[in-house]
Amino acid sequence: MFHVVLYQPEIPPNTGNIIRLCANTGSVLHLIRPLGFELDDRRLRRAGLDYREWATVTEHDSLQAFRTAVQPARCWALSTRGRCGYDSVAFAAGDAFLFGPETRGLPETLLRELGDTAVGGRAHVAGPPPPKPAKTRGGGGGGVLKKNQPPRPKKGEAVRGWGG
Repeated sequence: MFHVVLYQPEIPPNTGNIIRLCANTGSVLHLIRPLGFELDDRRLRRAGLDYREWATVTEHDSLQAFRTAVQPARCWALSTRGRCGYDSVAFAAGDAFLFGPETRGLPETLLRELGDTAVGGRAHVAGPPPPKPAKTRGGGGGGVLKKNQPPRPKKGEAVRGWGG
C-alpha cells in the first residue's frame, strides 16, 4: 500500500480527484494542514467526496506529525525541482508520495531536507527527442479517430458501445 501526502492542498477539486484515486488504488490519503478548503466543501464533494467512504483520509497538523504517526518506509517528494526522474526509482509498498501546494509547490527547504528522495516529474531519458506527432487531415484540431474506433455519433443520435 502507498501513502499519498498532500502538503497544504489549496484546490478542492484536485483533492477530490486524489480521494477518488486513493479509493481506486487502495492508497491512503494524508492531508497536511492548513488546508485551503473545508473537507465538506461543495466543490470537493463534486470532484470526489462521493468516494470518501471507500478511501482512507487522515488529516495531520504538520508533515512531522504525519511522519511520526505513519513512519513511511520512504518519503518521495514529487516536484518539478526533483533531483532524479520518476523512472529511475523502484517504488515499493509502504512508500509515501509527497505533493506540494498547487500554486507554489513544496518549500525549497523541505526539498533540500529530503535530498535524493526529491523526484522530478519527467523521465530522464538519454538519446534524441521523441518524434513529433503526425499532422491530422482537416485541421481544426478535431482529433483523429484511432484504428477500429467507432465513428462519433451525430448530434442527437444515440450513443452505442463497441458491441453495436
